[in-house]
Formats: sequence, structure tokens, C-alpha cells
Amino acid sequence: MSAPSDPGLHPSAQRVQALLRAAGHSGEVVEFAETTRTSAEAAAAIGCDVAQIAKSLIFRARPSDRPVLVIASGRNRVNEKLVVQQLLAKGLGEGLVRADADFVRDKTGFAIGGVAPIGHVTPPIIFIDRDLLGYPGIWAAAGTPHAVFQLTPEELVRVTGGEVIAVL
Repeated sequence: MSAPSDPGLHPSAQRVQALLRAAGHSGEVVEFAETTRTSAEAAAAIGCDVAQIAKSLIFRARPSDRPVLVIASGRNRVNEKLVVQQLLAKGLGEGLVRADADFVRDKTGFAIGGVAPIGHVTPPIIFIDRDLLGYPGIWAAAGTPHAVFQLTPEELVRVTGGEVIAVL
């Protein structure tokens, strides 16, 4: 793991840290000088496998415009048809489109590349990639494209209330 940046956390990272504490998670948000915007960048900064990065992908349900958060392993590309099937199984007759940067910021309060799995302005429908459960520790964005935190897959499920699904 490379050296973290200044110990004074960005306000968005501080907010994520406070939310983690409120949820009973004792881990620390770590901020890096280099970007952790992509799964590969985050894995390089942390020194872990890219598959251990829990990337937060925001989609837009159609026609309701509800946010849908898919937390996927950094190695996996999400099959959107499987996510739509899960929405249908929940009784939500929704389609799915990729969200643009404005939608992501409006619905989550975070910029793309720093979307945390918790603390969204508008509570999303949450799905978690089952492949993440195969790792003892994973890393997620903490509110900025330079901040991350570590947790277990079980903690991720607990703090988000997300449903574990296959995304491939």
C-alpha cells in the first residue's frame, strides 16, 4: 500500500467515516495522493487484487428514475440484463440505463469515481456482486476519487442492506 495523503480527510470522506462509525464499523477511511477512481487505480494504490475492489456503479431505473446501486467486484463487468431480472423479481417493472454524472451526483451526493456504498442522498435499490463474498477483505470508495475503506463482504451486506446477486 502506498502512503496515504494528508491526514485531514476531505468533507465527503469525513461524512463516510461518520456513517461507518454510526453503523458500528471500526475501520478507517484512507485518503491517497494518487487517484483511486478506477478499480485498477484503487488496487494499485492499496496493493490488493483488483477483484477485491467493491466498485459502486449507479444505474437509472426506467421509467421511475430511481437509483440502482450495483456493488461489483472490480474484476467483473455487470450484466445489466441480470440486474433487470432482479428488479422484475422484486415486482419492479423497470428497465435500466447507465446513469450520467449529473444523475450520479444528484442521487448519491458523490462524484463518479468516489461513490461510496453508503450515505446516498436518495436511497438506492442495492445489489451486491456475490463474487465479493469470496474475499476475506474488500475495499470500497469513501466519497472521493482518492478515498477508500476496507471491510469484509459480510460488513458490506450489513451496512448497505443490499441483496447479493450474480452480476455476470
